[in-house]
Amino acid sequence: MTNKELLAKGIKYLTGALPLMFIGPTVIYNAFMNQHTNWHYLVLAVGIIACLASMYLMFVGLKIIMKGIFND
Repeated sequence: MTNKELLAKGIKYLTGALPLMFIGPTVIYNAFMNQHTNWHYLVLAVGIIACLASMYLMFVGLKIIMKGIFND
């Protein structure tokens, strides 16, 4: 039997990671297209942080889903 509460919690983490998977690379691309401005490094840092946050949320979400499926 699966733990439905853990499964739902893991899906919520994955749902939070989904927009960041698209926003992060878009912001990084925008930073490289606007290198002539002074805000280039700040925008690049925001994009990298969004990508790292997406990877973290995916990892935690999948880990929670595995706990819910296998009752670990």
